[in-house]
Amino acid sequence: MRITICCVGKVKEKFYCQAIDEYSKRLSRYCKLEVKEVADEKTPDNASDTVNDIIKAKEGERLLSCIKDEAYVIALAIDGKMLDSVQLSQKIDNLGSDIVFVIGGSLGLDKRVLDRADFKLSFSPMTFPHQLMRVILLEQIYRSYRIMKNEPYHK
Repeated sequence: MRITICCVGKVKEKFYCQAIDEYSKRLSRYCKLEVKEVADEKTPDNASDTVNDIIKAKEGERLLSCIKDEAYVIALAIDGKMLDSVQLSQKIDNLGSDIVFVIGGSLGLDKRVLDRADFKLSFSPMTFPHQLMRVILLEQIYRSYRIMKNEPYHK
Protein backbone atom coordinates (compact mmCIF):
# COMPACT_ATOMS: atom_id res chain seq x y z
CA MET A 1 0.00 0.00 0.00
CA ARG A 2 1.20 3.49 -0.86
CA ILE A 3 0.37 6.47 1.33
CA THR A 4 1.43 9.98 0.42
CA ILE A 5 1.15 13.03 2.61
CA CYS A 6 1.16 16.28 0.63
CA CYS A 7 1.63 19.24 2.90
CA VAL A 8 2.42 22.92 2.84
CA GLY A 9 5.68 24.08 4.39
CA LYS A 10 8.68 22.49 5.99
CA VAL A 11 8.82 21.33 9.58
CA LYS A 12 11.53 23.28 11.37
CA GLU A 13 11.06 22.29 15.01
CA LYS A 14 13.36 19.45 16.02
CA PHE A 15 10.79 17.77 18.28
CA TYR A 16 8.24 17.59 15.44
CA CYS A 17 10.91 16.23 13.08
CA GLN A 18 11.83 13.53 15.59
CA ALA A 19 8.20 12.44 15.97
CA ILE A 20 7.67 12.45 12.19
CA ASP A 21 10.82 10.36 11.71
CA GLU A 22 9.73 7.89 14.39
CA TYR A 23 6.26 7.32 12.95
CA SER A 24 7.64 7.17 9.41
CA LYS A 25 10.04 4.44 10.54
CA ARG A 26 7.25 2.52 12.28
CA LEU A 27 5.03 2.80 9.20
CA SER A 28 7.72 1.44 6.87
CA ARG A 29 6.77 -2.13 7.83
CA TYR A 30 3.16 -1.57 6.74
CA CYS A 31 3.22 0.71 3.73
CA LYS A 32 5.29 2.78 1.35
CA LEU A 33 5.10 6.26 2.84
CA GLU A 34 6.06 9.40 1.00
CA VAL A 35 5.88 12.94 2.35
CA LYS A 36 5.78 15.69 -0.24
CA GLU A 37 6.29 19.21 1.00
CA VAL A 38 5.34 22.21 -1.10
CA ALA A 39 6.52 25.76 -0.43
CA ASP A 40 4.37 27.96 1.73
CA GLU A 41 3.67 31.60 1.03
CA LYS A 42 4.48 34.37 3.47
CA THR A 43 1.29 35.73 4.95
CA PRO A 44 1.45 39.44 5.81
CA ASP A 45 0.04 40.56 9.15
CA ASN A 46 -3.54 41.79 8.84
CA ALA A 47 -3.80 40.49 5.27
CA SER A 48 -7.12 41.05 3.54
CA ASP A 49 -9.39 38.16 2.58
CA THR A 50 -8.37 38.73 -1.04
CA VAL A 51 -4.66 38.38 -0.20
CA ASN A 52 -5.38 35.29 1.89
CA ASP A 53 -7.32 33.77 -1.03
CA ILE A 54 -4.40 34.44 -3.38
CA ILE A 55 -2.00 32.79 -0.93
CA LYS A 56 -4.25 29.72 -0.56
CA ALA A 57 -4.61 29.52 -4.35
CA LYS A 58 -0.83 29.50 -4.86
CA GLU A 59 -0.32 26.85 -2.18
CA GLY A 60 -3.29 24.89 -3.56
CA GLU A 61 -1.80 24.86 -7.04
CA ARG A 62 1.41 23.41 -5.62
CA LEU A 63 -0.50 20.76 -3.68
CA LEU A 64 -2.55 19.74 -6.70
CA SER A 65 0.62 19.33 -8.76
CA CYS A 66 1.80 16.53 -6.47
CA ILE A 67 -1.45 14.53 -6.59
CA LYS A 68 -1.81 11.81 -9.21
CA ASP A 69 -5.10 11.66 -11.11
CA GLU A 70 -5.88 8.11 -9.92
CA ALA A 71 -5.14 8.79 -6.24
CA TYR A 72 -7.83 8.75 -3.59
CA VAL A 73 -7.49 12.12 -1.85
CA ILE A 74 -8.30 12.73 1.80
CA ALA A 75 -8.15 16.42 2.68
CA LEU A 76 -7.76 17.43 6.31
CA ALA A 77 -10.42 20.06 6.90
CA ILE A 78 -12.13 21.37 10.03
CA ASP A 79 -15.53 20.94 8.37
CA GLY A 80 -14.77 17.38 7.30
CA LYS A 81 -16.19 14.19 8.79
CA MET A 82 -14.82 13.06 12.14
CA LEU A 83 -13.90 9.38 12.39
CA ASP A 84 -12.67 7.40 15.34
CA SER A 85 -9.47 5.38 15.00
CA VAL A 86 -11.27 2.15 14.10
CA GLN A 87 -13.30 3.89 11.39
CA LEU A 88 -10.16 5.49 9.93
CA SER A 89 -8.47 2.09 9.96
CA GLN A 90 -11.40 0.55 8.10
CA LYS A 91 -11.40 3.37 5.56
CA ILE A 92 -7.68 2.96 4.83
CA ASP A 93 -8.05 -0.82 4.65
CA ASN A 94 -11.02 -0.60 2.24
CA LEU A 95 -9.34 1.93 -0.04
CA GLY A 96 -6.30 -0.18 -0.78
CA SER A 97 -3.39 1.67 -2.33
CA ASP A 98 -2.55 5.16 -3.54
CA ILE A 99 -4.09 7.25 -0.78
CA VAL A 100 -3.05 10.89 -0.55
CA PHE A 101 -3.63 12.88 2.61
CA VAL A 102 -3.46 16.66 2.13
CA ILE A 103 -2.57 19.13 4.88
CA GLY A 104 -2.91 22.81 4.10
CA GLY A 105 -0.90 25.72 5.38
CA SER A 106 -1.73 28.20 8.12
CA LEU A 107 -4.68 29.57 6.13
CA GLY A 108 -6.14 26.16 5.29
CA LEU A 109 -6.83 24.60 1.91
CA ASP A 110 -7.84 26.27 -1.33
CA LYS A 111 -11.31 25.46 -2.66
CA ARG A 112 -9.83 23.63 -5.67
CA VAL A 113 -7.98 21.24 -3.36
CA LEU A 114 -11.14 20.64 -1.32
CA ASP A 115 -13.07 20.06 -4.55
CA ARG A 116 -10.46 17.51 -5.69
CA ALA A 117 -10.72 15.63 -2.40
CA ASP A 118 -12.65 12.38 -2.40
CA PHE A 119 -13.14 12.68 1.36
CA LYS A 120 -12.74 15.47 3.89
CA LEU A 121 -11.45 14.36 7.28
CA SER A 122 -11.62 16.38 10.47
CA PHE A 123 -9.64 15.52 13.57
CA SER A 124 -11.37 18.17 15.66
CA PRO A 125 -13.29 21.42 15.39
CA MET A 126 -10.16 23.01 16.88
CA THR A 127 -7.34 24.43 14.78
CA PHE A 128 -3.89 22.82 15.04
CA PRO A 129 -0.57 24.05 13.67
CA HIS A 130 -0.01 22.25 10.37
CA GLN A 131 3.36 20.91 11.59
CA LEU A 132 1.69 19.27 14.60
CA MET A 133 -1.11 17.98 12.38
CA ARG A 134 1.47 16.04 10.39
CA VAL A 135 2.56 14.24 13.57
CA ILE A 136 -1.03 13.54 14.61
CA LEU A 137 -1.90 12.22 11.16
CA LEU A 138 1.13 9.91 11.02
CA GLU A 139 0.31 8.57 14.49
CA GLN A 140 -3.28 7.84 13.44
CA ILE A 141 -2.17 6.12 10.22
CA TYR A 142 0.23 4.00 12.28
CA ARG A 143 -2.56 3.21 14.76
CA SER A 144 -4.79 2.27 11.80
CA TYR A 145 -2.32 -0.34 10.61
CA ARG A 146 -1.95 -1.76 14.12
CA ILE A 147 -5.74 -2.08 14.28
CA MET A 148 -5.90 -3.71 10.82
CA LYS A 149 -3.29 -6.27 11.83
CA ASN A 150 -4.87 -6.89 15.25
CA GLU A 151 -1.63 -5.84 16.89
CA PRO A 152 -1.63 -4.28 20.35
CA TYR A 153 -1.31 -0.53 20.66
CA HIS A 154 -2.02 1.65 23.68
CA LYS A 155 -5.44 3.25 23.92
